Amino acid sequence: MSPALLFDCDGVLADTERDGHLPAFNATFAEVGLPVRWSEEQYADLVLIGGGKERMASMLTPELVASAGLPTDPDAQRAMLADWHRRKTATYVSMVESGALPGRPGIARLAAEASAAGWALGVASTSAERSVRAVLEHAVGPDLAAGFAVFAGDVVAHKKPAPDIYLLALDGMGLDPADCLVVEDSANGLRAALAAHLTTVVTVSAYTRDEDFGGAALVVSSLGDPPRSPTEVFADSYGLGVGDAVTLTDLGRLLELTHATASPSTTTSTTPTAKE
Repeated sequence: MSPALLFDCDGVLADTERDGHLPAFNATFAEVGLPVRWSEEQYADLVLIGGGKERMASMLTPELVASAGLPTDPDAQRAMLADWHRRKTATYVSMVESGALPGRPGIARLAAEASAAGWALGVASTSAERSVRAVLEHAVGPDLAAGFAVFAGDVVAHKKPAPDIYLLALDGMGLDPADCLVVEDSANGLRAALAAHLTTVVTVSAYTRDEDFGGAALVVSSLGDPPRSPTEVFADSYGLGVGDAVTLTDLGRLLELTHATASPSTTTSTTPTAKE
């Protein structure tokens, strides 16, 4: 079976949370007349909640519902949140299509190398599918994006850190977990991938640098596009000796090593520390 490379979207394909999703949420709140503006500090906590509708639902306290004149009926609230999320997604997609959120270093390079080598490619994200496809096309280009399998949105019962989205991707692409590598950026995403028995590389993002990445096979600043954006290695559990960029050779070697051993032989650190 050919190896496969699965990417998360937000924070992996592009560093979307702080510069994309947060302003899109706040623009939506202004559009619907809601007296809420999330700060960067507040959003750092909100990103721990999987799913945009779920993040918005978390602010519907009895006090806000009463003061803003929002519906109290659960069905009406669900319809309201769905409307807000559609508005937010439209704003976010417009930002992506404007070129405001470029792909992270190494994404286009590594995806192109993997495609040329016959690796299966996919995205597994619980963000809205329209948003995911827009980010993907701008991160790797429309031609390469057309070869990706995309699993996104409200297609599973439980969002990350539950493994559902990865289990769906494995089933939909006919993959053996042993032949599949995941690129994630958050502890929640890592836990989802590990629960699906997937070897995981973490590329830390603006909101996740200090999270616990115990169990990751490799933790790096990015996949790397030297010389402008070289990779910084924070944890290398299998001793790959990654240089200025994570290469397809590195990933192939990682799969070989995970086939050969049940657990990493080195590194007890669970949070990234700068390479000395």
